[in-house]
Amino acid sequence: MPYKIDETHDPKLRSWVESANDPATDFPIQNLPMVRIIIDDEAETYVATGVAIGDQILVLDFLVQAGLLEGLIQEEHLESLLVDEIYATLSLEDRGRFRSRLVSLLSEPNSELRGHDVAEHALISASEVVLLPAFDCHDYTDFYASVYHATNVGTMFRPDNPLLPNYKWIPVGYHGRASSVIPSGMPVRRPVGQLSPTEEGGSPGFGPCKLLDYELEMGLVIGRGNELGHPIPIGEAEEHMLGMCLLNDWSARDMQKWEYVPLGPFLAKNFATTVSPFLVTMEALAPFRCPAMERPAGDPKPLPHLFDAHDQERGGLDITLEVFLSSKQMRDKGMEAVRLSRGSFKDMYWTVSQMLAHHSSNGCNLQPGDLLGSGTISGPKRESRGCLLEMTWDGDPFANPPIIKPGTERTPIKLPTGEERKFLSDGDEVIIRGYCEREGYRRIGFGECRGVIEPAVSI
Repeated sequence: MPYKIDETHDPKLRSWVESANDPATDFPIQNLPMVRIIIDDEAETYVATGVAIGDQILVLDFLVQAGLLEGLIQEEHLESLLVDEIYATLSLEDRGRFRSRLVSLLSEPNSELRGHDVAEHALISASEVVLLPAFDCHDYTDFYASVYHATNVGTMFRPDNPLLPNYKWIPVGYHGRASSVIPSGMPVRRPVGQLSPTEEGGSPGFGPCKLLDYELEMGLVIGRGNELGHPIPIGEAEEHMLGMCLLNDWSARDMQKWEYVPLGPFLAKNFATTVSPFLVTMEALAPFRCPAMERPAGDPKPLPHLFDAHDQERGGLDITLEVFLSSKQMRDKGMEAVRLSRGSFKDMYWTVSQMLAHHSSNGCNLQPGDLLGSGTISGPKRESRGCLLEMTWDGDPFANPPIIKPGTERTPIKLPTGEERKFLSDGDEVIIRGYCEREGYRRIGFGECRGVIEPAVSI
């Protein structure tokens, strides 16, 4: 088990950065997620690597230059400014030492950094800088790992056969587009494309997407890769993980329905994927590991390359995830965003280790900074569905008895302004939040993943 609970997870730890001691903060001293920021001073504008602590960003560049991370991170490691490349140079033992050192420097009794001249420059308010994802996405794969999501969607269109034969044998995924992975807060342009025919046998249309949707997901970032032709055994998968972030894989449903046969998602998916800036490391997530989802009786046991006893015992992650929606009219009236759903990453049919191991099982070479999306995270109840396609659908295959309805029968979501939504409108902002809680440990969070829909550009 590479990521163990140790003294850095002690809930009694307090920081001399006072905002980190707020019980409501996502970023107590027990978290310390990685992030990059754009610093604009009088002399120049540049990108720096840091960790979030309360409402501040601790810039690692200054700590390295001051010799406070000696023996852990060399100054040349920061030249790339990419956390994934920095971590790729560190062993798991060194990663643990690096985390312990940061916790020590930020702990309340320690004056080593607090009393150092560099502290004045090394701590920057998060509200005063532009936040960037901690990694550059070199490659992107999106999975389909929630059996609840797959069953709901399958039931809409194939009520007699909702799950295809391979689903419970293989972590299904598709190769996404790394160039359109964008940071939280960047606007999302409504895509234009071929739309599915309105009647069977008819011709497709071409124009702006009419059924634009969000997808609540988590992203797993690779920290250490593997050589081409050398698969990663599932028992070693965790050693290749850097950390996790929030992810929204925007989807054009009317384009998707038309183009996904026979080769799967294409233009309906690759126009934008939003990721949160803060990357919560696997070390910080150690207290929130849990058993993998218990498979129903009769489901097949995973094949050997996807089965590991430790992964079954501790391969799940207890992460609570929420989706909020704010229309332009709501923001103009000063109204708070409304929560659409609350779900849990515990409900995933496939673990992150299974996804990673399967991805490399044919010898595919994963690289530092590669991004693996979990696929839409949905649960067994309507309020835990992870996208509007499911949220507004009136069917429920998990009810007792099951409620099976065609995919076109929908009840819109009503907003406090009186507006209704079956899918997203221009001006809508989708906000994803996530956090981990467990008795005996500090709550840690992932920050936010935001995106506002802008009108399509005509061709």
